Amino acid sequence: MTLEEAQKQVDQWIKTYGVRYFGELTNMAILTEEVGELARIISRTYGDQSFKKSDLESNLADEMADVLWVLICMANQTGVNLTEAFEKNIQKKTERDKTRHLDNEKLS
Repeated sequence: MTLEEAQKQVDQWIKTYGVRYFGELTNMAILTEEVGELARIISRTYGDQSFKKSDLESNLADEMADVLWVLICMANQTGVNLTEAFEKNIQKKTERDKTRHLDNEKLS
């Protein structure tokens, strides 16, 4: 699935099942919440924290998909074409960082 297809699929889902998009500020709060849930799994899986009983049913891929879902909702409701934005972002990073990381001793 492409980003464009994902944006269309989310939009169709919202129109069919979601009634309407939540407001931008609400979606920003939801995005923050979802990133926090993702961070909880990452910190417990790869960091020093141990899992709580309530964390054991968490799923890393599902939490990442939740973050992506809300981000796509925000893009749709604000008129952002994620394909174009992502392509421009890769170009920006490439131009800015083409040698920066190659010379980073910490990455060797």
